[in-house]
Amino acid sequence: MDSTDRAADIGEFLASRRARITPDQVGLPVYDAAKRRVPGLRRQEVATLAGLSVDYYTQIERGKVTGVSESVLDAIARALQLDEAERSHLFDLHRSIVTGPQRARPRRAKTIRPMIQRMLDTSTVPAYVRNTRQDIVAANLLGHALHAPLYPDPLHPDPARPVNVVRFCFLDPFAQEFFLDWDQVADGVVNLLRSDAGRDPYDRGISDLVGELSTRSDEFRVRWAKHNVRLHHNGVKRFHHPVVGDLTLDWESMPLPADPGLALTFYCPEPGSPSADAIALLASWAATNLQDQSTATEQPAPRTTDE
Repeated sequence: MDSTDRAADIGEFLASRRARITPDQVGLPVYDAAKRRVPGLRRQEVATLAGLSVDYYTQIERGKVTGVSESVLDAIARALQLDEAERSHLFDLHRSIVTGPQRARPRRAKTIRPMIQRMLDTSTVPAYVRNTRQDIVAANLLGHALHAPLYPDPLHPDPARPVNVVRFCFLDPFAQEFFLDWDQVADGVVNLLRSDAGRDPYDRGISDLVGELSTRSDEFRVRWAKHNVRLHHNGVKRFHHPVVGDLTLDWESMPLPADPGLALTFYCPEPGSPSADAIALLASWAATNLQDQSTATEQPAPRTTDE
């Protein structure tokens, strides 16, 4: 991604944030609503709220941010009512423009440490490790079993390529059956990918994935153009698993500080619930069918509509 692309990203992000806020939400008067040509705030209104001149704010929205201070970015974030994820994304985009590729690019872990794999293997619930492009790079037996629909052949995984959750979500027709709340999941994976792309715009793996999906999926392209971002910490996800049926699982995701770019996720059913019974059944199925399969490192690619 070159400097022009990054400047366009920060401009499109700021424009998308001001488009969602109406003047009355920020206490500004509207004298003639019929004459307004924008759905949200005008640049002049954002500049007023941030204490900036309209010319200065316009230059920032055009990506000319060299020399812009953190206090100015903070003022813009407050004016646009950015949440924590959006504020972080704004600062990431700014940093990627004003620093060179080598300084802006974060260090990424390349392998899974044995200690992390032991943590996975000793867990009694589905667990896996993902990277910034949402490849599943390691999993325990239950994590492998839960995500079995992502594999072309879960009984004979090909270690050559990792399973990618985003690609599965948008290119495999089974995804809308597997994820019971597919729209919510689709929004989540795109928003998370957008956040990680902002942190490392030079990540070739992310940019290649975005290019592929933008070409092949209208659903992805529309979501990507919204410039929404999110933090990925916890929630509830519902699945329809082809072996054990419906599952409702709480999930918790945490970064691995010693392994930059990797995050560990656990799925836990409510004790005594039907989902807990289903997880026990899934564990039995996995022990019978998947026990001899390796889940320690890279996993196979998901099925796609043209394979």
